[in-house]
Amino acid sequence: MMISQAWPSEIQLSQDKRLLSVRFDDGLSAELPAELLRVESPSAEVQGHGSGQKKTPAGKQKVTITAIETVGQYAVRLVFDDGHNTGIYSWEVLYRFATDHEHMMGNYLDRLKEQGLSRD
Repeated sequence: MMISQAWPSEIQLSQDKRLLSVRFDDGLSAELPAELLRVESPSAEVQGHGSGQKKTPAGKQKVTITAIETVGQYAVRLVFDDGHNTGIYSWEVLYRFATDHEHMMGNYLDRLKEQGLSRD
């Protein structure tokens, strides 16, 4: 997997706090749903501590981002209205979301269906 050296040139939260717009210095831009950022959080709470431990959070369709906190010069921490705040989104992770968000959302929806869970 190629590691991006792109840096975000703009990170902006929509007025309803449900979309995070990210633009990178290589020209890539994307609007990332808060739901996807929450359910695919890079935190151990979601990803687990090892292989096969990934969680599939349900009921996050209406989640919003309440704060964006910078972490050094390499990442942001997103704070969600459901209390989740432990995911640190490095520039590399945000770039992966920006390039692969449609596929990631499809995988999430498939996992919900397989597990009999709902987005609501």
